[in-house]
Amino acid sequence: MTEWPPADPADASAVAQQRDELVAAVRDHAGQVAYQLARLEGGDYGQADIETDRGEWTVKYEGGDLEYLRFSPSRGSDTYVISTKQPPEPEPLAAALADYDAFVAGFNDYVASLDGVLDDVSTEFPEIATTDGVVAERDRVLGRIREVCDRIARELQRYEGGDYGTFTERINGTRWELKWDTDGASYLRVGGSSGLYLLSQYEPPSAADIREYAPQFADFVDAYNEHVEDLESDLGTIEL
Repeated sequence: MTEWPPADPADASAVAQQRDELVAAVRDHAGQVAYQLARLEGGDYGQADIETDRGEWTVKYEGGDLEYLRFSPSRGSDTYVISTKQPPEPEPLAAALADYDAFVAGFNDYVASLDGVLDDVSTEFPEIATTDGVVAERDRVLGRIREVCDRIARELQRYEGGDYGTFTERINGTRWELKWDTDGASYLRVGGSSGLYLLSQYEPPSAADIREYAPQFADFVDAYNEHVEDLESDLGTIEL
């Protein structure tokens, strides 16, 4: 029979403390590798694989900080030397750290292999074409369209009253909508609710869209004028 109480379990605190000290030292050192990789790759997160004679090391970083350091030996299971979870067991840690110097040497060789790789890259680039002419023409055309739309908006407000309203017409089968308020034209939209905003408070349309729809704007103005003529004709039949 087993005597009671049994013998006291062995105290593992010394081994655990030594393990934790090694992991902390590796975290600080490998963190420098992660930082250099982040600078080299130019991103906030990523990873790199470094091969050695005994296996492969994977460094993963995020925000320039080391996220994990994994050793994958040629034979056997992976060991997460550094991770966001529990620390490794002492024996796998010892086996991994026996190859750590080779990992660092491999990383250094990788960085050295990139030395001078950009030396022959020229910074003599072609001249950039200016968009001044296109922008000026765009602004000229849209400025004239807005000027006309503001005038239509003021006339509609005089007739209809109120602080806002819309005027819609179909031009060549496509719906055109002018929305106005007390400041003038709010927007001119072509093609329904998901259509193109020829005028708006946001960015202007492309030059190709302006080229397509600006010639049709005259038809929209003609439709408005016909609308006004119809109103005048209706009022002309009233007798008091």
